[in-house]
Amino acid sequence: MNLEKSGRFLKTLRNENKMTQEQLAEKLGVNARTVSRWETGRNTPDLDILIELAEIYSVTLVELIDGERKSEKMNEEVKHTAIKVAEYGSEEKLRLMKKLHVFSWTGVISFIIFALLSITKLTETAIYDNIASFCLGLSFAVLIVGVLYTSRHIGKFIAFKKRLTGRKTE
Repeated sequence: MNLEKSGRFLKTLRNENKMTQEQLAEKLGVNARTVSRWETGRNTPDLDILIELAEIYSVTLVELIDGERKSEKMNEEVKHTAIKVAEYGSEEKLRLMKKLHVFSWTGVISFIIFALLSITKLTETAIYDNIASFCLGLSFAVLIVGVLYTSRHIGKFIAFKKRLTGRKTE
């Protein structure tokens, strides 16, 4: 996929439809700056946005990806498949967000335990000091996991984990 060519095509289609970047952005529920990035080829829309753009501009996904008009229209089966792929991606994102939510609450609760033990001076006892240290370490580990989950490198970490555990990557 040539991002610059596709971007120029997106700009041409938007201009043909007499829309500003702001109007298109509002219609798609994105930022006008995001539309600008698509049109300059610095970024590409997600699949679900591409499907919406194809409908708005009455072109096919293939035309949007290739950055030029084709003679045939997108058939319903291809469109249905693309929608299913977009839905799967959304479900995967939701699943990852739920995991991140659980990790975050684990970190918050463990930090609260650490803070309570420290404030009440119970950490002067060895067992409570060990518990407080464990909770602080757990909070920090959860923070690191949160950073990994919100980074663009999470896919690499998941693939590495699957290789280590012997599971096949999808």
